[in-house]
Amino acid sequence: MIFLRSAFYMVFLTVTVIPYALCCVLWAPLPLTWRYRLTLGWPRLALWGARWILGIRYQAQGTEHLPNGPAIILSKHQSAWETLYFAVKLPRDVVFVYKKELHHVPFFGWSLALLSMIPIDRAKGRESFEQVVRIGSLRLQEGRWPVLFPEGTRVAPGEVGRYKQGGALLACKTGVPVIPVAHNAGERWPRNAFLKTPGLVTVSYGPPLDPTQHNPVSLNAAVRDWIEAEMRVLNPERYAQR
Repeated sequence: MIFLRSAFYMVFLTVTVIPYALCCVLWAPLPLTWRYRLTLGWPRLALWGARWILGIRYQAQGTEHLPNGPAIILSKHQSAWETLYFAVKLPRDVVFVYKKELHHVPFFGWSLALLSMIPIDRAKGRESFEQVVRIGSLRLQEGRWPVLFPEGTRVAPGEVGRYKQGGALLACKTGVPVIPVAHNAGERWPRNAFLKTPGLVTVSYGPPLDPTQHNPVSLNAAVRDWIEAEMRVLNPERYAQR
C-alpha cells in the first residue's frame, strides 16, 4: 500500500507541475504579488496530495511566536515537505534561498525564477553569504519573509548538519528577529526516498531571537541550540543512544 500511494503521488506531482509551470510563464507579466498567489496553487495542491494520498498529516505548535511584522525563518531541513508547508502556511509571502542552477530545471525551475526569491551562486563561497544579505534585505523591505535552512542541505532524522551563518548574518544586518523552527518531516518523507509513509508531522516554532542582542556567531549558535533541543523533544528515540 505504501508503494502504491508513493507511486500515485509521484504521478500526481508530475502531471500537475507541468501545466502549472506553463501557466506560470503565461502570467509572468502580472505583478509579483499576483504571480506569487497564483503560483502558490501548486505547493498547496502538493501539500493537499501529501495529506490525502500519502496520509501525511501535520500539526503546528508555537504559532503564537510568529510576529505581525518582519521575520526571518531559520528551520531544520529534513525533506522537501517543509518547503511546501512554509510556502502555504506561513502568514506572509516567503522567499527561499537556493542555488541559482535550479532555474535551469525544466518547468519547476522556470516557475521558481519568476518569483524573485534569493538565488545564490554557491561556488562563490563567502560572496554567497553577501548575496543572501544583499538580496534578503531587499526582500524584507518588500514585506516578505526569508526562509533559510542553516544546515544547507537535508539531513536524516537524528543527524545534525553544520549550521551556516547566512541567516544569522542577514538578521544581524537588518535587525529583524529570527524564528527558529524544528520539525520531523523526515520521519514521513525521507531525503531522496521514493517511499513516503503516513503519519503525523509536527512543526514547532520557537520564540523570536533578537539579533540586536547577538553577533552572527552567537545568534547562529542560539538558533542551533534551540532547534536541536526541540528535535530531542519531538523525537527523543532518535537521540536515546547519544
